[in-house]
Amino acid sequence: MAGGSYSVLEDRGPVRVGGAEAGPFLQNIVTVDIDRVAADSAAYGGLLTPQGKVVFDFIIYRNGDGFLLDSRRDSAAELAKRLVFYRLRAKVEIADLSATHHVVAAWGSDEMSSGAISFVRDPRLPALGFRGVATTAPPDLSGWTRVDQEAYHAHRIGLGVPEGGVDFVYGEAFPHDADMDQLGGVDFHKGCFVGQEVVSRMEHRGTARRRIIIAEAAELLPAPGTPISADGKVVGNLVSISGRRGLAQVRIDRAKAALDAGLAMTAGDVALSLTIPDWARFGWSSGPGED
Repeated sequence: MAGGSYSVLEDRGPVRVGGAEAGPFLQNIVTVDIDRVAADSAAYGGLLTPQGKVVFDFIIYRNGDGFLLDSRRDSAAELAKRLVFYRLRAKVEIADLSATHHVVAAWGSDEMSSGAISFVRDPRLPALGFRGVATTAPPDLSGWTRVDQEAYHAHRIGLGVPEGGVDFVYGEAFPHDADMDQLGGVDFHKGCFVGQEVVSRMEHRGTARRRIIIAEAAELLPAPGTPISADGKVVGNLVSISGRRGLAQVRIDRAKAALDAGLAMTAGDVALSLTIPDWARFGWSSGPGED
């Protein structure tokens, strides 16, 4: 079987939540239904503030009697600390494994099989490929080409998929701002979790107006953080970039008004176009929204 590409994501690291009550413990606080995470699957979710802002996002795997939360390596210790805060008397053990375990992403083939790593489909979008966690130094995958993590980020940027701590600031964005509601990151039917009331209201009222979408240009895009303007009015800013393609965090209503008026979009001196990813269920809404 011909393989594709794989990358060891040095910017990712897992936190383990184990023990007899690991499932119920996570079910009460994270945005996704833990009961739906099987041994051969994963889920995308997050941990919110009581006000509904995302403080961590992660991919969740089954792991023995517990779960691995594939998170940003530079925030793994803080995630473990926050989980301990919520633990109270729950019979769970929480451990930051980011120093010893390795997150691996693979893409470019419809099938994946490796005896060294247990891979599952990336739960956000099938086109992203597969994810797995290696407990030792990641081995070579027969038939697959190892590339650096920048190649992986170019792949996800090309698909229009944002990543927490890179494309949105932890503690400042609602799940809708980060497209988590579009990528399976919030289960609106599972019952209570931290911050649920706020994000459920945004969902049912359709009030989200900040989104992360795709930005493209005929030349190299400027640096992340560069404002995107139309006729001198800022509609958003660039976040991740990869050459001439990147992601932009925009006010959808302002971007739509500019498009309707036929105004050119620029980031710095670079002309660009904005498009909504083809997997997204939202459109160019210009209605009122939450701040």
